[in-house]
Amino acid sequence: MKTTSEAMNRRNNTVIQKAGALTLLVASALLLTTCTKEEVSTYDTSQCSLNIWVGTSSGAVYETTTYNYSYAYEEGSVTFYAQISGMPSPHDRIFHLEAYGESLPLMASTIRTEDYVIPAGSIGGAYEVHLNTQLLADPNLFTDADGRISFRVVPDDVFSIGTEGHQSFTVILKNYLAKPDNWDTANYPQRPLSALFGAYSRVKYQFMIEHLKLIDFKISYFAQTSYDEETNIVSSAYAIHLQQVMQRALNDYNETHETPLTDEFGIPVTF
Repeated sequence: MKTTSEAMNRRNNTVIQKAGALTLLVASALLLTTCTKEEVSTYDTSQCSLNIWVGTSSGAVYETTTYNYSYAYEEGSVTFYAQISGMPSPHDRIFHLEAYGESLPLMASTIRTEDYVIPAGSIGGAYEVHLNTQLLADPNLFTDADGRISFRVVPDDVFSIGTEGHQSFTVILKNYLAKPDNWDTANYPQRPLSALFGAYSRVKYQFMIEHLKLIDFKISYFAQTSYDEETNIVSSAYAIHLQQVMQRALNDYNETHETPLTDEFGIPVTF
């Protein structure tokens, strides 16, 4: 019996030793795994360029966009988009723009940019450059000839310039109420504005902007929504509603003024 007992003790000790070795092996593996995960960062932001453009949030890039000082009494804005090429960051990141171009000496005082922020976990968004009409050195600037100003990212330790075609954007500067290109004619499926609003005059267009809060909008037979703010397109049905809005506004004006609304040619305005 003693011999049998000693044998059983030896077997138990062997099992315990093996179990201990296995436990140590598992613990070592877990420690190794933990260290490996800590050494590999979830976010790699060491190489990150920043693309900027004017166009649409879906990625359509326009060569230029237009800003008309006459459309804002004080400060208006130009929307642009920015998106990183790389991984998002676990913290907010700030970028800046700088202006350059032939018209900068004439209108630099009107520009206001921001500390633009790409939030933690985000790859970009929509932002604005601000232009103040009241700060024009000469109120008649850009009334006879358009100006031109461009913006680009200021490279720093956080961001480098973007890919080709997304490194800058250009704004054409105007300071007059321009007749919309689609007033008299428009390519199908668009309709000319004259089909619903009649002959163009500056006074008529100013009156429309005042009451509709729309500038250079387009009418489309194929539009699926009443008004698409991103493309500035209204449906044909909604355009009829806008015509009725203007007819009521004109009636209200004429009823409350001694002289009917008359355009710059001395002709009464009609819709």
